[in-house]
Parts: sequence; C-alpha cells; structure tokens
Amino acid sequence: MTPVPRTARHRADPDAAVPPCADCIADSAGGLTFDVTETGDPGAALLVLRRREGHEEVSLPLTPTGDGRLRAALPSGVALPEGRWDAYAQVAGGEPRRLAPGVNDLRSLVARVPGGSLGHVAVRIPYATRHGNLSVRSWLRAPHAEAVELYRGERGLGVRGRVYGIPLAPDAYAEVCHRDAAGPPIRAEVAVEQAEFGFTVAYDALRPGVWDLWLRPAGEGGPRVRIARLLDAVADKRPLLIHPRVPVKTPHGPVEAGPYYTRDNDLSVTVTAAG
Repeated sequence: MTPVPRTARHRADPDAAVPPCADCIADSAGGLTFDVTETGDPGAALLVLRRREGHEEVSLPLTPTGDGRLRAALPSGVALPEGRWDAYAQVAGGEPRRLAPGVNDLRSLVARVPGGSLGHVAVRIPYATRHGNLSVRSWLRAPHAEAVELYRGERGLGVRGRVYGIPLAPDAYAEVCHRDAAGPPIRAEVAVEQAEFGFTVAYDALRPGVWDLWLRPAGEGGPRVRIARLLDAVADKRPLLIHPRVPVKTPHGPVEAGPYYTRDNDLSVTVTAAG
C-alpha cells in the first residue's frame, strides 16, 4: 500500500489535524504565560487546566497577540493546588482540545529565590508528557524546606537547605522516617544559620527500605515539612539527578545506601541489602 502523505491524511480526516501548540514562559514570581498557535476557529477561546488527580479546573481567557497567536496568563496570585494539570484549548464553547508542547522558556526558574513573605512557595513547571502533550506540574508548599546541596560521604548523606515561609528556630531538627514500617523516626540534629539548615543522615542507623526526609523548622511541636528540591526548571528529577549508592556496614548487615528524588521531587534515601 502506498503511504498517504501526512497533509493528505489531515485533509481526509479532520480528527487527525495537528493539535494546537503552546509555548510557555515562566517568570520569577511563579507565573506562567502561554502562547498558543491559532486554532483556526472563530469565537472566544479559553486555555483550560485540569488537575489530573481530582476534578479542579482553571480557565484562562486566550486573547490575540497580533502575530497570529493567542495568549493566556496564569499569574502567581491565581491558586493552582499541588498536582499535575493537563492543558487544553477550548474555542466558542466547543470540546477542549489537548495542547501540544512548544518551546518552554524557563530561565527565570533556574536561579529563583522566593521571598517567602506569603507564607508559601508556589512552583509551576510546564513539561511534555510521555504521550507528547502539554501539562503543568504545580507545587504549593506552606512552609517549604528546599534541598540546596547534597554531600556524599562514606557513611552518610549531608544535606544543606533553606526554609521559606517560617522562621528557622535554634532547636530545629530533621526526621528520617521509614516509609513502610512502623516505629519512631530517626532524629538528626540540625545546624542553623538564619534561614539555612544543614544536617547529616547516618546510613548505619538505617535498615533496608525507603526513608523520607522531613524538617521540624520550629522544633518540637512545630510543623513537619517535607524536604524537597523544587526551585529549578526540572519537573521530574528522577531520571536526571541520579546519585550513586555507597556500601555501608550496619547492625542489620551490609547495605548500599544513597539519596534520590521521588516522583514529586521530594528527597528520600534508599537502603538495600548488599548481595
């Protein structure tokens, strides 16, 4: 059978038309601008964000830019609860059409330092899904403990970070919690310098499993804050930031241990029995 040219397939099958595409620009305050290719349909248009994990929906007006595109703005002041939001274009009350990703300008996110004066940190990162669609990963942390640097040691992990949205008390400490097993968390003493903190996770105190890292920035009785790395332009760090494991002898036998970032960019430590 002779292959049908792509343009001919689109003419013969309207449903096979190329989906609208959106370029995204991020600003340092946490806002996003979407520039969508002209849909070709007359009438008012909306950019629709649908939260994948629930039923929330945010609609933003798309207005002509004068260069044949439509623009929508998502200011940092518009609440976007934490989760993954799929992006659509909807024209004149018709069915929403999934948007394809274009060019993302995320340079302002790389060196972003939020003020934290609002008591929370809002992060929105557009990304291409594995199916080639445009989505936005949103975080809303109040307060937030950002993992700034990790230091690999022979017997432990050094963590340096910064707190946003809450003063860091002199008696702040970290908790290392086994994800699946019951029992009290392992406490790690924290060095405090203004809004920055540092501590070490001793691998020989950990039995096999996954351990999640938390901070108690206000000390005993204060909020429990998950430590994460959010303030950059990477929506999913798992395949990109890979840390080698180190062999350690523990009371539970020889293990291999090392840090990793979860699907939500939270910081954890994995410990496996050495073969």
